[in-house]
Amino acid sequence: MKALIDTCVIVDILQKREPFCQPAMEILLSISNRKCIGILTAKSITDIYYILRRSIHSEENVRKLVRILFTLFDVKDTFSADCELALDSAMKDYEDAIMVQTAFRIGADCIVTRNLKDYKLSALPVFSPEQFLLELAKEENAEE
Repeated sequence: MKALIDTCVIVDILQKREPFCQPAMEILLSISNRKCIGILTAKSITDIYYILRRSIHSEENVRKLVRILFTLFDVKDTFSADCELALDSAMKDYEDAIMVQTAFRIGADCIVTRNLKDYKLSALPVFSPEQFLLELAKEENAEE
């Protein structure tokens, strides 16, 4: 399963946000163990950098963390066409509509986010981290 992971899920891990950190870590472990393909957008990378840099993280540590993200995730660009198509989306949050357009274009199977309410009109399945872990478990059981 190819999952586009929203910025908030990664920040939950890196900032150890409770109670969200544990399921996000389990997703990261699943990606690391190649049970699924995790995708980030290049925009998410810059947002993660900015959020971490604003907190107590040093420049050197933030760059190390971002390098690790590039080794674990498939990082995809958002195209101008994604931004333009998102303007016609029924979704109210433009940034989330761009995420859906990008996910659709790159062939992602789903989006993983804690922000489910803004994705109600998504053309792709959208899962919370906990829901995504259940979907992965179902997929694994079906393969056995």
